[in-house]
Amino acid sequence: MTSPQTRLSPLEVRERAACMCDHGYACSSFAPGHALHLIQARLASATPLGWVDALVDSADATTGEIVLRTLDGDVVTVWNAGGAALEASAGTPVALHRDYAVLAIGATKYNVAR
Repeated sequence: MTSPQTRLSPLEVRERAACMCDHGYACSSFAPGHALHLIQARLASATPLGWVDALVDSADATTGEIVLRTLDGDVVTVWNAGGAALEASAGTPVALHRDYAVLAIGATKYNVAR
């Protein structure tokens, strides 16, 4: 005699999935604004014409939102769950890769959501 197997539907599994950064740990997701994927970093490095220089207008560490002003005068708001807002105070020079959504603060690169 076999016992019935209980399986979760895909919908139930998706509802319970959450990035570990929601619980104070390192990001476990490669979704926009979370952990930087190796391929994303390599593509951004391989396409130097996609980088735009900018200055940080404001950074809110509680929400992860960073407001950038490019040297062309465009205002771009990005979000990152991995602590980029802690590293970028107002006036910090940064670089944003528009095609691959990578924010470089010094030598550190972050995946951002626009």
